[in-house]
Amino acid sequence: MSSNAPLTDRLLSASASAARPPAGFLRSALTLLLLSLSLLQTQAADFLSSDGRPRANVVSIQDPGATDAFRPRPEKVRVMVDRAITKLTAKSTVPEAWRSLVSTQDVVGIKVYSAPGPNSGTRPAVVAAVVEGLLAAGLPPKQIIVWDRQLVDLRLSGFFDLADRYGIRMAGSAQAGWDEAVCYNPDSPILGNLIWGDLEFGKKGDGVGRKSFVSKLVSRELTKIINVTPLLNHNEAGVSGNLYSLATGSVDNLIRFDSSPGTLATAIPEIYSLAALSDHVVLNITDALICQYEGGERGLLHYSATLNELRFSRDPVALDVLSIQELIRQRQLLQAPSIKPNLKLYSNAALLQLGVDDLRRIQVDTLH
Repeated sequence: MSSNAPLTDRLLSASASAARPPAGFLRSALTLLLLSLSLLQTQAADFLSSDGRPRANVVSIQDPGATDAFRPRPEKVRVMVDRAITKLTAKSTVPEAWRSLVSTQDVVGIKVYSAPGPNSGTRPAVVAAVVEGLLAAGLPPKQIIVWDRQLVDLRLSGFFDLADRYGIRMAGSAQAGWDEAVCYNPDSPILGNLIWGDLEFGKKGDGVGRKSFVSKLVSRELTKIINVTPLLNHNEAGVSGNLYSLATGSVDNLIRFDSSPGTLATAIPEIYSLAALSDHVVLNITDALICQYEGGERGLLHYSATLNELRFSRDPVALDVLSIQELIRQRQLLQAPSIKPNLKLYSNAALLQLGVDDLRRIQVDTLH
């Protein structure tokens, strides 16, 4: 029979050439095959939009009592995280949900964005709820690492309290050192202005300053990464979101990317797509308890709106473009000056298949 014949015909033909089993067996096998194909088609339909292009799934959970005077209420946040993670993973219990993303052998790095401080950066209450879920799933505390670029930012933002409370670890990617064997864009024409702490700082010679080396924390220790980023504007990237936070927190020689919006729009997705980073990301969370639409990396609560919301997805791009949409909406509502977002960054990320940047292809399931 031709290799172009339908799959079911080829299976039945192969069965006929061997010793013939009972007719009932063939009917059962064929039924099982057709059910399997139907399941695959259903799963594909869940992932694809009506025209066959990929779409992203986001779970948003809202609780008007999640904050009090801009301060998260941990008991409310914990419930929100538990409900959202079981919904996203379609698991019946919290431990099962987390075990569908990580194993007890993994070293899980929870990447936060702490430089703006505890009010405007990633909030420790959200990370605490994630840590409690991982511990409930059986992860040993020492295999959970909350990290950012600088340890001092983690300390000032209150994350060291989580280390004392749960016995987990804190790490700064800069303090862990840079891996000479893993770098971004070694042939880049963009020459960096190296600063103290960069791997090649003080070195001379051709090519010095044209590489950005990945932290040893990321390249050698972490096996899974969970992004938890705030809904905070960034004047060059649009939002201090999942793409920007992980990319800039993982490599050295960063100043060279600030030369133009176009350079940043190219570098951030390409850094994120490095195997040491993107291959290990299993979950992205937008901490949208508070939306700060002005101020960049500074905490300015008078330029903030309380949303009391958390967003979960495996797609970092989808969450970031939803955040940009929300930032635009808040500026319009409060008649704040408009800022043109760097949408090229997110379209480049979509071209690299990091996620979906088209709002029409993002399905948001909202829980209350």
